[in-house]
Formats: sequence, C-alpha cells, structure tokens
Amino acid sequence: MKHSPGFLKAVQDAKARVREVGAAEVRRWVGQGRKFLLIDVREDHEWQKEHALGARHLGRGILERDIEQTVPDPATEIVLYCGGGYRSALAADSLQKMGYQSVLSMAGGYRAWTEAGGPVEKG
Repeated sequence: MKHSPGFLKAVQDAKARVREVGAAEVRRWVGQGRKFLLIDVREDHEWQKEHALGARHLGRGILERDIEQTVPDPATEIVLYCGGGYRSALAADSLQKMGYQSVLSMAGGYRAWTEAGGPVEKG
C-alpha cells in the first residue's frame, strides 16, 4: 500500500517515542505464557476476515474511547498490531499519552505475524 507523505511523517514521529517488538518475539512470549494483551487495532472488516489467535479487537477509531474500560490498569503490558505496523505505532503513542506504561507496537503488524507462522482465527 502506498502511504501519503504526511501519514508516514506522523508514523515516524510516533515511532521515535514507542517501543516495537517483532512478531517472532510476540510468538515466543505466547509460548512462554507471558501475561500481556494482544490488541488488534485494524478496521472491523479486517478483524472479521482473520486475526491473530487470542487477540482482542479495539479498532483504531475507538481505541482511546474504550481502552480504559477494556484495560483499566495502566501498568498492563499491551502489544498492539495493525496490518503493517504503522497504525499500531500511532495507537501506541496515543495510549502512552493516556498514561499506559507498557505499550508496544508489533513491527510489521498482521503481515509479519502470519509470515512468522503466528496462529490465526477467522472473525
């Protein structure tokens, strides 16, 4: 997908403030039983088609509005993902500004998850 220069600039700015984690590392954490929330911030139609097994869905459009109900403890470790790692970086930056202390963006997003052999489920 070709992204606009303004969007890419905003993503690069956000990425300067957020931590990223690779999909293979997230898979390893799942296998180790590490406690964290995997949140899919993609659009509803993307989620319904297919998503990472065990993920929760809070689309980018409602994330800030609903996160405190879904994750009331700001110390909860959260890994966000989108399609390619751009929207999740913006979302992670936003959650950090809201006081969430352990938010990561999955580099490469859902695409990297599936390429790493991550388990998926349909809608």
